[in-house]
Amino acid sequence: MVELIPSHDSVMQILKRTGAFREGHFVHPNGKHSPHYFQMPLAFRYYDTARVLAVGLSRKFRVEKDISSRLPKISVISPSSGGIPVAFGVRDALNAEQIYWAEQETGARRFRQYVNQGEVNPCIIVDDIIRSGNAIEETVRLVGALGSAMIGSGAIVRFTSAPTEIDGVPVKALVEFDAPMYDSENDCPQCKEKVPTEQVRF
Repeated sequence: MVELIPSHDSVMQILKRTGAFREGHFVHPNGKHSPHYFQMPLAFRYYDTARVLAVGLSRKFRVEKDISSRLPKISVISPSSGGIPVAFGVRDALNAEQIYWAEQETGARRFRQYVNQGEVNPCIIVDDIIRSGNAIEETVRLVGALGSAMIGSGAIVRFTSAPTEIDGVPVKALVEFDAPMYDSENDCPQCKEKVPTEQVRF
C-alpha cells in the first residue's frame, strides 16, 4: 500500500540510501561534535525521492483547513538555500501561486527576489532541516514587514531541540530527530574513544 505520508522509518531509509543521512564522528562549523550528519541535497538530487519527500510534507499542510481553504493563493518560502528544493517540491504539490527564498547577507536575512510591500501571499515557510528555528523566525519577521503572515511551517527533518511551533504556528516534519550535539571534545563520547573526526558544513 502506498503511504500518503511516508513514515519516520520510510523517510530515514530514503535518507540513508541516498547518503543524505550519515553516521560517524562529525565536527560542525560551530565546533560542536555529533554522531550524525544530514546532507539533504543528496536526497533531493533524485526526482523520485525528492517527489516522495516533498509530496509527503505537502500533505501535512493540505490537511490544515486554514491552508487548504486558501489554495492556490498562498506562497511557499524557503528561509535558506538548503530549503529551496523542498520549497519548489511543496509548491508544485500544493499548486501554490508563489514561491520565494531568502538568504543571509551581511548579517541580515533578505529575499533573493525584489519584493514589494503587499505582494506576498499568506505563506508556508519550509526548510530541509530545522535545527534551532532561528532561520524561520527571521523569515517570519521579514514576511511580516512586507504585510503578510505565516500560516504554516515545516521541514523534512526537525531536531527535537528545535521548537514545535513558531510564532504560534505548529512546525510540521516528516522526521523528528533526537540529535545529540556535544559542545567540546571533553563532552564527546567518540572523542574519548578516539574515533577519527570529519569536518562538515551545515
